[in-house]
Amino acid sequence: MNYETRVTAEKGDPIAVGFDPDAEEYESKRRSDRRKVLIIAGLLVLGLAIAAFFVMRSNGTATPAGDENAQAPTVTVITPGRTTVEGQITATGTLSARREMPVGVVGEGGRVVSVPVDAGDWVRQGQVLASIDQSVQSQQVQSAGAQIQVAQADADLAQANLDRALQLVERGFVSTADVDRLTATRDAAVARVRVAQAQLGELRARNARLNILAPASGYVLERNVEPGQTVSAGSPALFRIARGGEMELLARLNEDSLSSISVGTSAKIRPVGTDKLFTGQVWQISPTIDEQDRQGTARIALSYAEGLRPGGFATATIASGTVVAPILPESAVLSDREGAYVLIVNGEDKAERRPVVTGTVTSQGIVIAEGLTGSERVVLRAGGFLTEGETVKTQMAEAD
Repeated sequence: MNYETRVTAEKGDPIAVGFDPDAEEYESKRRSDRRKVLIIAGLLVLGLAIAAFFVMRSNGTATPAGDENAQAPTVTVITPGRTTVEGQITATGTLSARREMPVGVVGEGGRVVSVPVDAGDWVRQGQVLASIDQSVQSQQVQSAGAQIQVAQADADLAQANLDRALQLVERGFVSTADVDRLTATRDAAVARVRVAQAQLGELRARNARLNILAPASGYVLERNVEPGQTVSAGSPALFRIARGGEMELLARLNEDSLSSISVGTSAKIRPVGTDKLFTGQVWQISPTIDEQDRQGTARIALSYAEGLRPGGFATATIASGTVVAPILPESAVLSDREGAYVLIVNGEDKAERRPVVTGTVTSQGIVIAEGLTGSERVVLRAGGFLTEGETVKTQMAEAD
C-alpha cells in the first residue's frame, strides 16, 4: 500500500519558501503591493491635511483665534504723523550761456594772420581776438597822410598870398577883387586839407575794424577761425562769448509747476556726470506754454563755475514753499504696475494695501502727497512678502 504525504509550507518558513520558486515570487509581490498601498494612503492623508490648512486659512474661522495669533508673522510698523517740509520741484533742462555774444567780421575781411585767444579763455572788452592782414591798407594810410601834407602846403601858400595882398591893398596896388579871389583860394586849400584828413581817418577806422575785438568781457565758448583762413563780412561767427561768464539752465516744467514758482526763487543745479551742486535763481519764467508737450521754460541764472558747460544736461531742484505731509522711509514705499502703495495694519491686525502719491525725496525720506493721514500703522519693511488680508502681529519701530 502506497501512502502519500502532503506537505504544506507555512508562511514565513524560509526553508519551504526557498525550495518553492512559485511561493517566493508570490510573497515578494504581496510585499510590493503592501508598500504601494501604504504610500498612496500617506499621500492622500498629506493632501487632505494641506487642503484643510488652506481652507481654514481662507475662512479664518476654522482655526481658533489663539492659534492664529500665535502663528501670525511679526512686522515692524511706523506711524509717520505729519511733518512740515520745504516743497520742491524737480526738473531737467539744458545749460547755456545766459547772454551769448556771437562775434564775426565787421569790416571787409581778409586773410587772418593771428588768433591770440582760444576757447575757454577769459577776455576783456576791446581785446583783440583775431588780426587780419593789413599790408595793403597800411600803404593806403601812408598815401592819405601824404595827401594831407600836399593839401596843407597848398593851404599855407594860399594863406601867404592872401597876407601879402592885404598889405598891398592899403597902398592901392591890389584891388579888392584880387583880395576876394585870394581869400577863396585860401579857403579851398584849407577845405582840401580837411578832406584829406577825413579820408585818412576813414582809412584808419577801416583798418581798425580788420582786428576782431571782444565786444564785452566774458568767457570764450567757441573759436571757429584759424590763422591763414580768409574771412569776410558774410562769414559765420568766428567766436562765441558768454558775457561775464554767466550761465543759465533752461528747465522744462509743466503748467502746475510753473504756476507754483516765481522770479527770484532759489534752485539747486546738478549737472549730469557730477555730484556737485550749484546754486542758482529763477530770473525768468516763460510767458507761453508749448502746445506739443504742454510745458514751459524756467530760466535759472548761474554764476560762472567750473563744471557748468553750455549744452550739457542738468537737474534742477527748485524750492516751491512748504508743505505738511507724512514722510516715510524708502523701505516702506512699494510699487507695481498699478503705482506706488504702502501696506498698513488696520484695526483687525490685518495687512491692507493703501495706494499713495509720492512727492519729493528728502534726507528724511519720501514725502507722501496723497493717500495717508499720518495716523496709520505702516509696515516699515518686508511689505512685499505680506499678503493683503493676512493677520500679523506688530511692533513699533525704534526711534532713530
